[in-house]
Amino acid sequence: MPEPYRNFASKVVPLPAENVDTDQVVPARYLKITDKAGLADVLFRDWRFEEDGSLKDPPFVLDRPGMKGRAILLVGDNFGTGSSREHAPWALEAWGVRAVISTGFADIFRNNALKNGVLPIAIDPITHARLFELVGADPDAELRVDLAEQGILLPDGTTIDFDVDPFAKLMLLRGTDEIGYVLDKLPAIEAWEATHPARVDTREDAPAAS
Repeated sequence: MPEPYRNFASKVVPLPAENVDTDQVVPARYLKITDKAGLADVLFRDWRFEEDGSLKDPPFVLDRPGMKGRAILLVGDNFGTGSSREHAPWALEAWGVRAVISTGFADIFRNNALKNGVLPIAIDPITHARLFELVGADPDAELRVDLAEQGILLPDGTTIDFDVDPFAKLMLLRGTDEIGYVLDKLPAIEAWEATHPARVDTREDAPAAS
């Protein structure tokens, strides 16, 4: 289970590329990896490393000085297109990304991210451009992401509001998922079951009800 999602402040990793698909986030050849912690090194693998494993020159944005430890990824439009693979948010989370900001996300990526502790934040194009201008002018500018209040606090004190699915928000804040949510309801479910007659077994080999 992921940890409960708390508000946080972070500098920003700017990646203006648009239409970044999940195969660019995590190439298909790494999908057999099951250790989430080991996925940090395969995040944007083909954009970051040569075939011999050495870093590209010049380095990809993630590998530039001062980028390690930043938890906000600011990307171009239509992020996370392509095939459904949980490895994409797994790798982002393993590297340290807790929120991705864009003007739009592929639905499958958005859903996978929300289930794996990575918050996809969709904003309008004007605000999006404003954030890139802010980071361009001050690469060390910090944003504060507050999921409970659904807002991004900027250095000048203004706030960018964002929408998030209410149930997904609840799961993130509690640090659980659908299964954990149902398990938390188990006492109530069992109490309800105890006050209702047993159901008829409809299996083909079940004995006939008397």
